Amino acid sequence: MSHLARIGVAIDTGLLKKFDKLISQRGYANRSEAFRDLIRDELVEQRWEEPEAEVVGTVTLVYDHHVRLLNERLTDLQHDHHESILSTLHVHLDHDNCLEVLVVRGQAARVKRIADELISTKGVKHGRLTITSSPRGIE
Repeated sequence: MSHLARIGVAIDTGLLKKFDKLISQRGYANRSEAFRDLIRDELVEQRWEEPEAEVVGTVTLVYDHHVRLLNERLTDLQHDHHESILSTLHVHLDHDNCLEVLVVRGQAARVKRIADELISTKGVKHGRLTITSSPRGIE
């Protein structure tokens, strides 16, 4: 079990009021847990900037399925990287547009490269990579 350490923080009153409003809207019970989450978020971001760091995440794509050969190109890319793509979810948003979410895992540099390949494929309207550290990196 970890031990807790108490710290003091000096912060502008106006900024603190805005922070309190934000954490209340997000459902935090107290400032301590909100501060811990902010710190964890920064540590995770720093971790996945290391090319060799083991990460997990999602690649979200929105595309028009009528674009010639786009489905085939995306599927081929996914097969090329099958060892890093754990799962996919495909949703038909409307008659023309699809949403695809891929769960990815691997070294940060490789995961970013895979996401860039998918997102930059001609016909993809929007894409985003969301990365977190593997659970061991978040303690």
